[in-house]
Amino acid sequence: MPKAGDWVQGPSGAPAVLVEYSDLQCPACASYYPLLKQLKEDFGDKMQFVYRHFPLKNIHDNAVLAASAAEAAGKQGKFWEMHDILFERQSDWAESDKGEELMTGYADELKLNLEQFKTDLNSGEINDKVEKAYAEATTAGITSTPTFFLNGERLQNPKSYDEFKAVIQRAIDSQGQ
Repeated sequence: MPKAGDWVQGPSGAPAVLVEYSDLQCPACASYYPLLKQLKEDFGDKMQFVYRHFPLKNIHDNAVLAASAAEAAGKQGKFWEMHDILFERQSDWAESDKGEELMTGYADELKLNLEQFKTDLNSGEINDKVEKAYAEATTAGITSTPTFFLNGERLQNPKSYDEFKAVIQRAIDSQGQ
């Protein structure tokens, strides 16, 4: 279920609550991104989607930077837009030593206040939020990305869109919706 500081799409009280622990630099997470986007469209107000950062900083050099960029964009009301760009263009920035420069370019595309974005990107507040999310995920037993929970129960990652859709539909049906 959502908690303070989570990024949430969809109505509270939806019969299906899908929580994703994700790393914006993770290729597997990027492969699930279009499926999740379609699921949100298909289920509309019957599903709430909760995104939680779990940057795998030991194997992805730009993971914390990407999470921080999404958070910095979020301070200007554009978290989801930055989230989408980062997944859609992951191959451009993931292994780049110019990650901050590229993400600042994405912020410019989103018409963010760039000075504020740069300040926020490197702020202790955002770094603390990303580190706290990582620590909470670790405490919750998360070890890999993506990891999904549906209505509080951990899912075995669905292997296809149809399988994912069926799992969510069963959860909705079990709520009598």
